[in-house]
Amino acid sequence: MAKIILITHQKGGVGKSTLTYNLAQNLSEHSKVAILDIDAQGSLSQLSKIVNSFQITTDENILTIDNNLDFIFIDTPPYLSSKLKGLIKIADLILVPTKAGILDLLAIDNTISLIKDEMKENNTMIILNMVKANTTITEDILKSLDSHKIKIAQTMISDLVAFTRSPLLKGVTADRNAQRQIDSLTKEVLTTLI
Repeated sequence: MAKIILITHQKGGVGKSTLTYNLAQNLSEHSKVAILDIDAQGSLSQLSKIVNSFQITTDENILTIDNNLDFIFIDTPPYLSSKLKGLIKIADLILVPTKAGILDLLAIDNTISLIKDEMKENNTMIILNMVKANTTITEDILKSLDSHKIKIAQTMISDLVAFTRSPLLKGVTADRNAQRQIDSLTKEVLTTLI
């Protein structure tokens, strides 16, 4: 049975789709992976014609059929959809990417509340994504996030052009720093799933 990894945050622009793509791409080297794109924007499903190392679908039946997959990532819309509660219930791991910004911090509260309502906080990890170099706000945001009592990934994903370009280049392998970060985060994800 596939491990289900839900990537969610009610705020748009925190890098959910790009992070989902890069984690799936990284894991697809040694595992059978699929992405379920339930975001109405369909950013990832538009890539299905050019991605051949893993499956991208909008068909939610992928969650219930026996498909010999190791991992199914679910990319969610930038709002708290009516489907989210059910997806939280079935998720083996919930990843909540957030930028290190005040508005992103304020917006995360509703997402965390929904996760806690379903008693899945022990299966959740917050990821600081698109982190700007040489700023002090990251430390301030980390201190504020700590109050939620949710695991925070040790790996922070930098605001690198390599991540933005990654869907066209089939990953971040051309940029050693970006690849090191996504490898480290992938390891944290796998360790958390065990």
